[in-house]
Amino acid sequence: MSRPHTFTPPPCAHARQLRTARGDFAVLDASPSTAPRGTALLLPGYTGSKEDFIALLEPLCAAGYRTVAVDGRGQYETEGTDRQETYAQAELARDVLAQAAALGAPGEGTVQLVGHSLGGQIARAAVLLDASPFRSLTLMSSGPAQVAEAQQLKVKMLSDALTTLTMAEVWEAMRAFDPPEDTSTDGEALRRRRRWLRHRPAQLIATGRQLATEPDRVAELAAARLPVHVLSGERDDTWPVPLLDEMAQRLGARRTRISGAEHSPNTDRPEETAAALVSFWNSL
Repeated sequence: MSRPHTFTPPPCAHARQLRTARGDFAVLDASPSTAPRGTALLLPGYTGSKEDFIALLEPLCAAGYRTVAVDGRGQYETEGTDRQETYAQAELARDVLAQAAALGAPGEGTVQLVGHSLGGQIARAAVLLDASPFRSLTLMSSGPAQVAEAQQLKVKMLSDALTTLTMAEVWEAMRAFDPPEDTSTDGEALRRRRRWLRHRPAQLIATGRQLATEPDRVAELAAARLPVHVLSGERDDTWPVPLLDEMAQRLGARRTRISGAEHSPNTDRPEETAAALVSFWNSL
């Protein structure tokens, strides 16, 4: 689970509902003080939310990019259903296309799309449905196919628990495995608990299954001929870093490893991660 260091957005950002043809989505919308150089749409990972990108918002705005981080359907502050079919990957991909259309960026090929982990798989699916709204795709700690075997087991254990326990009971069980410094009851810890409780179990079960069964679609993505950036930490137990290196080579993509970061460079090393994103976008 991603652990944002704060749930308080910077002054350049405000929380709002993004109205789309497929419903409303909770977003953090951060705008630069001058005319933006472009618009970035950020998709969070499994069990995550828009708050995972809070530390990126200010540096991306300072570089001139309007940045919109979104809660997907059934994540945290975006409504969902209790039907797992609602969260089929193709449905979530169509949500992303609707979000891009609702951002109001003029013309085609204007949105810089970023997906972290599960969000990267959903972003890839959106591009494969229709690449025209996007200027680029950044896959952040998101690999070519299913997650590593150990992570598949963790996802299955969580999904099994969600079928028999309440979200509150599952939260308490997960906390028992946290390091002592992560079990505090300060304000941010309470906000993380509240975020967890507002996720839809059906969303977690359906997207967990996707993580464990995703096929390799790298060749399809390469054929889309969209500029791609593969960004990760220097260590990752969800997709091994050498696998991400190989995926970047297959895509002819830019490759960035963030020193000192693991599976969530957006929270581990946000300044360096923002700089890498800006460098890629500016190069286009």
